[in-house]
Parts: sequence; structure tokens; C-alpha cells
Amino acid sequence: MRWMGVALVLPALLAAQSDFVKAVREAALGRDLPRAERLVEQYRAQHPAVTPQLLEAISWAARAASFAGKWDEAERYAREAYEGSQKILEHRALEASERLPLSQTLGASIEVLAAVEVGRGDRGGAVRFLEEQRARYKGTSIEARIQKNILLLSLEGKPAPRLEEPQWIGEKPATLAELRGRVVLLFFWAHWCKDCKREMPVLEQLEQNYGRRGLTIVGPTQLYGYVAGGEPATPEQEMNYIRGAYRRAHPIPAWMRAPVSGANFLRFGVSTTPTLVLVDRAGTVRLYHPGTLSYEDLAAKIGPLLAAHS
Repeated sequence: MRWMGVALVLPALLAAQSDFVKAVREAALGRDLPRAERLVEQYRAQHPAVTPQLLEAISWAARAASFAGKWDEAERYAREAYEGSQKILEHRALEASERLPLSQTLGASIEVLAAVEVGRGDRGGAVRFLEEQRARYKGTSIEARIQKNILLLSLEGKPAPRLEEPQWIGEKPATLAELRGRVVLLFFWAHWCKDCKREMPVLEQLEQNYGRRGLTIVGPTQLYGYVAGGEPATPEQEMNYIRGAYRRAHPIPAWMRAPVSGANFLRFGVSTTPTLVLVDRAGTVRLYHPGTLSYEDLAAKIGPLLAAHS
């Protein structure tokens, strides 16, 4: 009977923890720092044990503080989440965590600690910190996220990294070096990504209006180890799925060549899909944006680049 009681209590406890993290997350995304802090401190008073769920909530409080520009509070919460994650990592692998809260927490805490440096006016210090963390977590699930934050601070105005084309969908893509002299929009996407599908009409309109004027759109993607419905797949099976069933349901236009390489995602720090990177005729990055953008926002960036040397 005692074990039956434990079996009944554990799911309720896990549900309560999930609700707690969700509430703090919603407060953070709603830019309600006082509520996020209040929720964390109330929960901590009742549940003093440090768990991955508590650290996840603390990382959201750190983000709420950073959104508000409260750098001392942001650093305090982010440091607690970072150091707490480090202690847990002494006894388990980074990826060995239910729902991956530990990797998300660690990535978020690193992100906020870098934002604190930027907020205090030390952009170079933020980049150095991120580079140290990238080296420390090379080969893990948060490497691309750290690289993304490095590039957000440093890539615009720099030469675009090289794109690899070990395999591709449709016709073979040109390299960025071969596309020198054209304006290039890189659209990093994933076959499971709903936002990527919603961005495609924006790309269609850009191609119609600017393709003949010197714009080339390239759509790098990578393999994820599964196909529709999350069914596990070998690389060969996943490529066959993208080239077959996926393309029939979601046609990939002929004007968007699609190199397939995980190395490209790491090099460009793509932990968010879609990610948009705009490269001018000289091969210099003029826009680095994780997430979607409207036609108007992209056209406002592309138009002047095309006109510069037309």
C-alpha cells in the first residue's frame, strides 16, 4: 500500500512542477518580472530542494529580468541557474534529462549572462564569455544556441561563413563564393518547422519581385533523425522522405537550392528555425535574424543592397 501511495503522489508532484514552470514562463514572456520573481520565491519556500524544474523556472526569471533591463537581478538568477546546472551535470550527462530542461536551462542561463555583459556595455566581454562556453560545450545540444548568440553580437558586417554542400535537395546549389556579385538570402529551415512553412509565401514574393534584379535565395537544411510524426529514421530514410513525401506535400521551389548539412547549422548558429541571413554582393553579412520576418521587413533590407551596384 505504501508503494501505491508513492505511485499516486509522484504524477501529481510532476504535474505541479510542470504547472509552476509554465506559470513562470508565461510571466517572463508577458514581461511581468514581479510575478515571475514572486512565483519562484513562493515555490522555493515550499520546495527547498534544487531540481531541474526549479532551475528551469529560475532561468525564466533571469530572462524576465533581462527583458526589463534589470541586470543585477538577471545576473543573480542566471548565475544560480548556471551553477545549479553545473552541479547536476556532475552526476548526469547534459542530454540525460526529462524533456531536456537541463540543456534548455543551461543554454538560457549562458544567454542571459552574456546579455548582462552587453547591457552593462561590455559587448566584447559577452563575446569572449560565449566563446568560452562554446568551447566548453562543443558537440552538445547547446553548441548551436551559443554560436547563435555569438553571431547575433558579431556576424553582421563580417564575411559570411562558408556553406557546405555534401548533399542537397533538387539541383546542386552554388557556393557563396560562386554567388559573389548577387545578393543572397539564406533561409535555414527544417521539415518539421511550421514557422518555416509560413515563411515560404514571403520568400515566393521576394523571388518574384527581386529574383531578376539579382537576389538568390538558398535554403539550407539538415537531418534530424526522424520523419513525419517523429518516427525515427536513418539519414538515408530521412533524405528519401524529404525528397519524396515531404516535397509532394510542401513543394520546394526550383529557385531555392537546398544544401543539406548539420555543419552549416552549427557554423551559422542555427538553433532556431527559420533563421534568415542576408549577404550582400561582396559576401558580407548585412542581416542575421533567428525567426521569421515579414515581406516588408526583408524588402526594406534587400532593396538597397540590390540598388547599391545595379
